Amino acid sequence: MPNFHAKVQVSLRTSVLDPAGEATKSAAAKLGIKGLTKLRIGKAIDIEIEASDVQEATAQLELLSDRLLANPVIEDWNLELSPANSSSIT
Repeated sequence: MPNFHAKVQVSLRTSVLDPAGEATKSAAAKLGIKGLTKLRIGKAIDIEIEASDVQEATAQLELLSDRLLANPVIEDWNLELSPANSSSIT
């Protein structure tokens, strides 16, 4: 059975306040970093999954992302999927 590598990026929806992002942006300014107009904190999840094909892997990972990895009320997620040891295909 083929192996696939996935990266799921989870981020707060733009309508949701991001206190951690704002605190980090403020701390960056105190370090002398200039020009930051936006800084939002998210999370990245690396996954390896066995599936018979890309469609099955995608379906499984979409279910996982939507139901477990992200809170659909306040977060959006993005999935990048590729065969193991290859570049992204979706």
